Amino acid sequence: MKPLVYIVDDDAALRDALASLLRSADMDVATFGSVADFAAHCRDDRNSCLLLDVRLGGHSGMDLHADLKAQGCHLPVVFMTGFGDIPMSVRAMKAGAVDFLAKPVRVEELLEAVGQALARDAASRSEDAARADLRRRYATLTPREREIMALAARGLMNKQIAAEVGTSEITVKIHRGQAMKKMQAKTFADLVRMAEALENR
Repeated sequence: MKPLVYIVDDDAALRDALASLLRSADMDVATFGSVADFAAHCRDDRNSCLLLDVRLGGHSGMDLHADLKAQGCHLPVVFMTGFGDIPMSVRAMKAGAVDFLAKPVRVEELLEAVGQALARDAASRSEDAARADLRRRYATLTPREREIMALAARGLMNKQIAAEVGTSEITVKIHRGQAMKKMQAKTFADLVRMAEALENR
C-alpha cells in the first residue's frame, strides 16, 4: 500500500500542485482546505504524515499540531509557511515537527522532508507493534511467573527469589524457565530488557 500524505493548506492552487507532485512520487494524498475539514476526516491506519500550513485562514497550524499531540496522535508533521521567522521555526521543531519549510517550497526539500516524516511514522508504527507483541506475550504469564520475572530482572538470584516468595529454588527455576519460554527470551539479558520495556510502557 502506498504511503499517505495529508495536506492542510487554505491555498487551493498550492494544495493541488503539492498533491500532483506527491502523487507523481508514488504517494497517495488527501487534501483539506481547513483545520475543521481535516479534523472531521477519518484517518487511514497506514504509513502517513501531515504537510501543514502554519496560517490557515484564522486558524493556526501550530495549534492543530498541539491538539493532535494532546489527543495522542503522533502523526509526523512538516510545516510550510510564507511568513515564517526563526523563533517560529524553532518553536515548531521543539514541538516535534519533522521540518519547517518556507514557501515557495523547493521540490527537493519537500520530497526529502516528506520522506523523513514517513520514515519517522514507519519507525513509530514498528515500535508500537513490538510493544503490543511484548504485552501480548506478557499476558500469557501466570501471576507467579510475572512475580519471578520481575524479581529476577531486579538482579535477585534464584535462592533469593525463593526466599522472597516462600518457595523452593527448583520451583523458581521452573517458573523462570517458563517465563523465558513464553516471553521468547533467548537469554536472561533479553528477559531483563523485556521487563524494563514493560515497566516503561
